[in-house]
Amino acid sequence: MPTLVIGNKNYSSWSLRPWLALKAAGVDFDEQVIPLNQPDTKEHLDKVSPAGLVPVLIDGELTVWDSLAIIEWAAEQGETPIWPEDPQARAIARSVSAEMHAGFYPLRKHCPMNIRRRNPPKERDPAVMADVARIEQLWSDCRARYGKGGPFLFGAFSAADCMYAPVATRIRTYSLPVSKESAAYIDAIYDHPDFRQWAEDGAAEPWTNPNSDID
Repeated sequence: MPTLVIGNKNYSSWSLRPWLALKAAGVDFDEQVIPLNQPDTKEHLDKVSPAGLVPVLIDGELTVWDSLAIIEWAAEQGETPIWPEDPQARAIARSVSAEMHAGFYPLRKHCPMNIRRRNPPKERDPAVMADVARIEQLWSDCRARYGKGGPFLFGAFSAADCMYAPVATRIRTYSLPVSKESAAYIDAIYDHPDFRQWAEDGAAEPWTNPNSDID
């Protein structure tokens, strides 16, 4: 059985993405949690991760150390498809996933994932709100073109939703203003049973991270 090495669930956005994907694809796996920002974090990461980061998938002699690469591995190995069946929708799903993978640095920098925290609304850096506007544009376009079969970006829950689930948490944690349509999509993410399990596990964790416990 493969092992997914992840950071602690309340904080590790990049770990959440492939964890959801493996669950959605029906891949059985073990998980190993390495708490982030602890005195021994680097020591533990260096033992399992070529890049010194989480997540890492270990399957026998195979080590895969990038979130999107692990999602693609899950898509190939799993019994349940996690990319849209329609070729055009699948291409768009991969495009929006790649944009998330490579971009939105201001949002990630100023609004780190912290699922159990709720901050009151306040004025945010314009670059953060520009990221939110672009994300809402992506969500709206995907939902309008491909989302009529369900509450997610491409109707059914997909790898694209795995990529944007941490964004949903950031918007809720930091009370970032979004449209009713975006709020409904965030509700759908929070209502997904696998996400609920992750959030419950994160709420029960004993670790704190001052770098993410911010307003």
